[in-house]
Amino acid sequence: MSVVPFIHEGLGNSSYLIGTDGGSAILVDPDRTVQRYLDAANARGWRIETVLETHLHADFVSGAHELAAAMGAKLFVPEGEGLRLPHQGVRGSERWTFEGLAVESIASPGHTPEHMSYVVHSGSQPPVLFSGGSLIVGGAARTDLISPEMTDPLTRAQYRTLKQAFAGLSDETLLYPTHGGGSFCSAGSGGSRTSTLGAERSSNPLLAFDSEDEFAAWFPTTFPSTPAYYFRMRAFNQAGPRLRREIGAPPTLSPQEFDDRRKIGVVVDTRPMEEYLTSHIGGSLSNEFRDSYAVWLGSTVPEGAELLFVTGDDVPVDRVVDESLLVAYERFGGVLRGGISAWARAGLDVQATPLIGTAAAQHLIIDGGIALDVRELNEFATGHIEGALHIPLGSLSARIDEVPRDRPIVTYCGHGERATTGVSILERAGIASLNTLEHGFGAWQAAGRRIVT
Repeated sequence: MSVVPFIHEGLGNSSYLIGTDGGSAILVDPDRTVQRYLDAANARGWRIETVLETHLHADFVSGAHELAAAMGAKLFVPEGEGLRLPHQGVRGSERWTFEGLAVESIASPGHTPEHMSYVVHSGSQPPVLFSGGSLIVGGAARTDLISPEMTDPLTRAQYRTLKQAFAGLSDETLLYPTHGGGSFCSAGSGGSRTSTLGAERSSNPLLAFDSEDEFAAWFPTTFPSTPAYYFRMRAFNQAGPRLRREIGAPPTLSPQEFDDRRKIGVVVDTRPMEEYLTSHIGGSLSNEFRDSYAVWLGSTVPEGAELLFVTGDDVPVDRVVDESLLVAYERFGGVLRGGISAWARAGLDVQATPLIGTAAAQHLIIDGGIALDVRELNEFATGHIEGALHIPLGSLSARIDEVPRDRPIVTYCGHGERATTGVSILERAGIASLNTLEHGFGAWQAAGRRIVT
């Protein structure tokens, strides 16, 4: 048995390709960008014949449908997930054999009600536990994504899963979770993506609890904020996403065509933040293309919106489209031909936003300006600019009325990308006198300026 991991750093998730001696392969928790799995399998002479899903995902669109269509792969999905695609429903304690591999399902509810883990045995090799979100390195995945009413029952189910579900597996069992550090789905210590059951039994703080009531009271307090798109992703995956071949590529539009089209769509500027701040289309959303692009797209753009892209020279449009598809955006209105320089040459209006250093930011704040911190709550709690207004980026559009319109605004985050997205949201809402702190809170600290906790 060979296991090839695929990590999406922005989502903080892993999927796994398992090769057998006979040449067939099993894929665990694939996302929608399936070509990388197909390429890896082809390079090794494997054929993907089976897909195992641990749970119905809330943070990305599953690639199971795409693989079933491309390879005829058979889908194994926890029974009760409500998937409306052909599949085999899985219950706990079922066993199968795939070309010499013995696979057993283990019911492991908590992250979702029907969550399933899979342990794979291959001869004398240590067993491998594909645990999804039921047990991750240093933690477990969150239990609040179904509904507020379900959070306590699921948290208690998660406690029992941690105590009981894997008790029969040896310490040498390899742990390959789907969620990990950087995932908004997880509450874990980050760092390593994989572990062993022995290591987790000795160091995972969730396994140290001996009281279900104490665990149920504490665990939900550790969760990060929830990206808005999570709550619509479950239904999207249940229905089954459209196949990639059914979704047209965005057309390349002249500046005039792009200007006409943007009246019914959302312009997403994927260039580096410095380029956006120097010159951009008024009302466009800055979302620099990076590992976390998909998360912030899903967190800041309304469901079902038509996307129009302003791109630079360094990122192929196909990559931007793939990442957008990953969080369920399927309507692509176009790409600006020639980029922002062509837009300016056409005589169309461009905007700029000052990128200011810490000294200038401090003067603005002293003179009555507002420091707007768009970082997550845990970041804000460890230190922030005195008097800062804290609104996490994912909540900014919904809380836009809390931002004063009669005072200068200085947005900041850890480094600058989220702050630039934030300033673009403010500009789109008609708020003026906007500025972004260069190099973010790190620069403020490095300059020795006052922070509070």
